[in-house]
Amino acid sequence: MQNQSLPPVRVRVFISGLVQGVGYRYSTRERAKNLGLTGWVRNLPDGRVEAVFEGDKTTVESVIDWCRRGPMGAEVSDVTWEYEEPQGDRTFEIRR
Repeated sequence: MQNQSLPPVRVRVFISGLVQGVGYRYSTRERAKNLGLTGWVRNLPDGRVEAVFEGDKTTVESVIDWCRRGPMGAEVSDVTWEYEEPQGDRTFEIRR
């Protein structure tokens, strides 16, 4: 019997707090790449960071947990997310 993998999930995450100017996007990209996730991350004009992660559900949930802490120097006050239809992203990038 073949091991059938579960379909990927996609989640859009909004991170609030002191999350710009502290390397949050770069750390997020490295964390996502190391976990084998695809998607993107960017700063928003209102001071939040927005990220989209796509991959298996367990790994996506683990990166959401990481987003609650972020990199050293970040002070995360809130994290919200919503699930979306997977888009089949192939890489993880920082968007401007």
